[in-house]
Amino acid sequence: MSDHPLHVVVLAAGKGKRMRSDLPKVLHPVAGKPLLGHVLDIVAELNPAKTHVVIGHGADLVRERLAKWEPLDWVIQEEQLGTGHAVQMAIPDIPDDARVLVLLGDSPLMTAASLQRVLDLAADGLAVLTARVVEPAGYGRIVRDESGHLKQIVEHKDADPATLAINEVNSGVVAAGCADLRQWLDRVDRKNAQGEFYLTDCVAIARGDGRTVSAALADEAEEILGANDRWQLSELERLFQRRVARGLCEQGATLMDPSRVDVRGSLSVSDEVVIDINTVFEGDNQLGAGVSIGPNCVLINCSLGPGTRVHPSCVLEGVVTRGECDIGPFARLRPGTELAEHTKVGNFVETKKARLGEGSKASHLSYLGDAEIGASVNIGAGTITCNYDGANKFKTVIEDGVFVGSDTQLVAPVTVEKGATIGAGSTITKTAPRDALTLSRAKQITITGWKKPTKKG
Repeated sequence: MSDHPLHVVVLAAGKGKRMRSDLPKVLHPVAGKPLLGHVLDIVAELNPAKTHVVIGHGADLVRERLAKWEPLDWVIQEEQLGTGHAVQMAIPDIPDDARVLVLLGDSPLMTAASLQRVLDLAADGLAVLTARVVEPAGYGRIVRDESGHLKQIVEHKDADPATLAINEVNSGVVAAGCADLRQWLDRVDRKNAQGEFYLTDCVAIARGDGRTVSAALADEAEEILGANDRWQLSELERLFQRRVARGLCEQGATLMDPSRVDVRGSLSVSDEVVIDINTVFEGDNQLGAGVSIGPNCVLINCSLGPGTRVHPSCVLEGVVTRGECDIGPFARLRPGTELAEHTKVGNFVETKKARLGEGSKASHLSYLGDAEIGASVNIGAGTITCNYDGANKFKTVIEDGVFVGSDTQLVAPVTVEKGATIGAGSTITKTAPRDALTLSRAKQITITGWKKPTKKG
């Protein structure tokens, strides 16, 4: 079958009643991505000729949320009559000479390696993926003959006590040639406890036809897990995060507690990265060698250069650092922030579209928005770039070697030229000349004989 095109059918039509949600089950997230999105990513590793996704409940929303995974062949299952019926909805669009791989849309821990083993075993007949689990309740049981060969799959509701004691279970993954699968499905009936067309009945039918029926055992039982309720969804989240954490450690990162780091997107790390507890990564993030992330931080779409240190309780989004930078604690750096080497953005500082040159510092209590800041600049506490007039944004330019005193307002558009000093408590509305002191203050006076007010009566 290796010369035949691969067609994948993903079953994703269920509502997921036990989720107690209007959101279709396959759209519930694990690691910030829909369950179905994870499955489609795994499928993509197999390079199929086409992927058919069978949808029903919330079909329009599923298509909308999965747009980035297109092109896909969307198949509507108007009435959910079982897994066999779902595959029958897709099979008219699949050529007879194709290999067909069927899997479930809520199994984000599946691996491409396991799926490939099933495909290899199906070369001369039908193959399924199985797993041995501690608690098999709810799963179809794998029944083998005296020689250990796969005999049939019995759904939980149709199983007798002896069958229920079996701990090898069905994953929902089936592979076969399309022409064979088509005629086997035509012979499946609904004579079972749920009154549905079971895809798993094809096992017994194929065996009755004298065809090879095989079972591949998953390397880890967690691969077959899906989510039927919120608790199972949370278990998938932790298992997925543990898998990610293991990968980060293999890349050279130290995680102070792997169970308290969440990656909801992608994260690449270099050697000697240290990540403390309760840190969340969203979107796409890259951490260079020796980067240190303190506890309780959130990083979204950031690229931190080698040696950057992020202290506790910082929120960084769209931040780029070029080398050894010092950030936080309690700093908020927003999109468009770029920090050159040896810069410092300290506690209770907020930046947005601000670029700081090498060696520049804003150590505390400042807002820097729409700002171009040169090298070796000192930003005093309480400094604000007043970049918004209520309708438009304007830019502040601070050139190399500038010293900005505390409690300064820089009203954009404005430029502070190279080497200038701004006196504390100033409001700067015009260009501050280079190598000069610029300040704006009311004259300090003392009123003698003044008395504090007192309460009457």
